[in-house]
Amino acid sequence: MGASNDDINGTPSASAGSPGQVVTRFAPSPTGYLHIGGARTALFNWLWARHTGGKFLLRIEDTDRARSTQGAIDAILDGMKWLGLDWDGDEVYQFARASRHAEVAFDLLERGHAYKCFATAEELEEMRAQQRANKLPLRYDGRWRNRDPKEAPEGAPFVVRLKAETEGETTIDDIVQGQVTVRNSELDDMVLLRSDGTPTYMLAVVVDDHDMGVTHVIRGDDHLNNAFRQLGIIRAMGWPVPTYGHVPLIHGPDGAKLSKRHGALGVEAYRDEMGILPETLSNYLLRLGWGHGDEEIIDRARAVEIFDLAGIGRSPARTDQKKLENLNGHYIRAATDERLTDLVAPMVETRVGRELTEKDRDLLRRSMAVLKVRAKDLMELAEGATFLFRTRPLDIDDRAQALLSGEGASLLAATARALEPMEWSAEALESAVRGVSEEAGVGLGKVAQPLRAALTGRTTSPGIFDVLLLLGREESLARLADQATAA
Repeated sequence: MGASNDDINGTPSASAGSPGQVVTRFAPSPTGYLHIGGARTALFNWLWARHTGGKFLLRIEDTDRARSTQGAIDAILDGMKWLGLDWDGDEVYQFARASRHAEVAFDLLERGHAYKCFATAEELEEMRAQQRANKLPLRYDGRWRNRDPKEAPEGAPFVVRLKAETEGETTIDDIVQGQVTVRNSELDDMVLLRSDGTPTYMLAVVVDDHDMGVTHVIRGDDHLNNAFRQLGIIRAMGWPVPTYGHVPLIHGPDGAKLSKRHGALGVEAYRDEMGILPETLSNYLLRLGWGHGDEEIIDRARAVEIFDLAGIGRSPARTDQKKLENLNGHYIRAATDERLTDLVAPMVETRVGRELTEKDRDLLRRSMAVLKVRAKDLMELAEGATFLFRTRPLDIDDRAQALLSGEGASLLAATARALEPMEWSAEALESAVRGVSEEAGVGLGKVAQPLRAALTGRTTSPGIFDVLLLLGREESLARLADQATAA
């Protein structure tokens, strides 16, 4: 693979691209699942790198030791792999680079671009209280900016702060947001190193991006304000300024910021609870805030071919469950029966309470051509196939049971007699069932309803002749006989 943490020091590492090569990165914090907003950010970065022939890097920002967990790291890596977002080189773990971050902070100190601040927690709280009382912005007032550190008590703890520009303006030419300008007086002297010597997130991000050779920082627009503050470090160190692209966040269908009340937030929920295919989610996330004409169905190869940063919109995209379901139905129909069988078999086994045999799996595979035509997710596929593997006598649900009495029972008995001598082919089975409906003077549906109830235990299933063919003569006639005995 590529660079490890040890390879990334003060100069661009082996993970960095060659001169002129695009290098993007995805840098999640491992405090929970892979959020779909993060997955979309990763996708955009991955696509831009692949489209340009560049590199896509992965950095785990695990500096928050209290909240970072191995389980969350595993969930992120698993989600990335499931979505097919492979990264170049080894993933970089930010916490392991703390000494390098501190090195840069002290370098800034020596250059006069940073200073030691000995303000106590009590002093800072008093400062903020006065600012609140005077309705002023809450920001550090620079009280140690120009003081001699010798004025502090010997051995007093201190933080290292960046000496930010105070005059003029800072402008970012953002590839998504356009030109954005902030007055430097609005930016305070942020902390680079805490009093215990640990680096802050703001410092670590800048150092890591530089050392990894990142050329394009594509991330959520909630980081736009951070970019102005991080630029202070970049310029003070004399490093190249990356190209920024701050992407609007994803909103729910009601236009509010995406939250748990809007449904699934983590990639694993789309996979494990909603039965969404990875190619579906990739296509769906791509179209959330990015467009290319009227194209809606965009597979991975096509996405790599046409993706550009100019297609990212400035307005927040809204989730659309119906569009997700329609996309998933498309990709399910396009999937091979073998692949769908592998995905659905464990779900069927859970439903029937036993392991499927090789014969069962072959039957499941043969059923896919029929079942996938209407299914919008893998759960529906599994539910639709379960009747094939239920143990006789079937458990008949209440709605199906209602179809197996009175006229339904009579029609079922007549159908069973008609099917008994028939050749087990689609044409012969249809001829026999139609014959029953004509003799009884009722529509075909009137015969099919109790027949479906008896064969599947439910009121919905694939077409009734498909059901008969999949179950086969012996099983079909046995299930019909069970209901005749029960009646």
